[in-house]
Amino acid sequence: MTTHTDEILVLGATGKVGRRLVRTLRAAGRPVRAASRTGTVRFDWTDRSTWRTALDGASAVHLLAPVDPALASPFVEQATEAGVSRFVALSARGIDRMRPPYFQGMAAAEQAVRESGARWTILRPNNFHQNFDEDVWRAPLRSGHLALPLGAVPEPFVDVQDIADVAAAVLTSDGHHGRVYELSGPRGLTFEEAVAAIAEAAGRPIRYTEVTPEEYRADLLASGASGEAADELNAMFAAMRAGHFAEPGTGVREVLGRAPVDFATYAARAAAAGAWDQLH
Repeated sequence: MTTHTDEILVLGATGKVGRRLVRTLRAAGRPVRAASRTGTVRFDWTDRSTWRTALDGASAVHLLAPVDPALASPFVEQATEAGVSRFVALSARGIDRMRPPYFQGMAAAEQAVRESGARWTILRPNNFHQNFDEDVWRAPLRSGHLALPLGAVPEPFVDVQDIADVAAAVLTSDGHHGRVYELSGPRGLTFEEAVAAIAEAAGRPIRYTEVTPEEYRADLLASGASGEAADELNAMFAAMRAGHFAEPGTGVREVLGRAPVDFATYAARAAAAGAWDQLH
């Protein structure tokens, strides 16, 4: 039997966006079900037996898309049957320009919430600021050298806390049904400019090198990445080089009524926390 408690189910609650969203909602006094594969509320896209328990009592869902696109629609259908009346789907800028087989889980999640009959909102952020200090690019930057196949096309990186703040607002207030919000920082920077800003904030030399997609793929494979993962990243970078995400989005200001966090502000905070201290 489903118990309705008007909780907000946050999928991917231990991830970069998810953990900040959980913290933001709880700080505002909202009841949250923080779900992940290893959390107290267990949720695993590949284990459908975890879906019902995670959904129990939820009236809204922050939907982190599955890798397998075939899972999005069945989950959304089960969620609406369980009493969920609002979805906020975390997607990505330019997802509508990505061709199969890449990032199809996000595309399927967008389609599923649009067809759900519930209130829905889609968030499409640019690359995260925090990719530089919490994730894929931190180790190369600490070693003093980041090499990517991105050229001189600017990217208006977005702060993950801005995404979490937007998601929290959309999950808990009206007026956002049927909206797609493009979330970015206030200005675009090339990756070379971003690395220069990080080097200045960190107070030590860090350089950026442009490589070809083929060289980048070879580097990924040498580091242990799968061919599928390497090809997906190269597909994303190809879309970035084409300029599909280069213009700043207006979603942060539309929803929150304030400017998004600037990259220089982010870099100063991360450097002060020791994000790019030199490896010894």
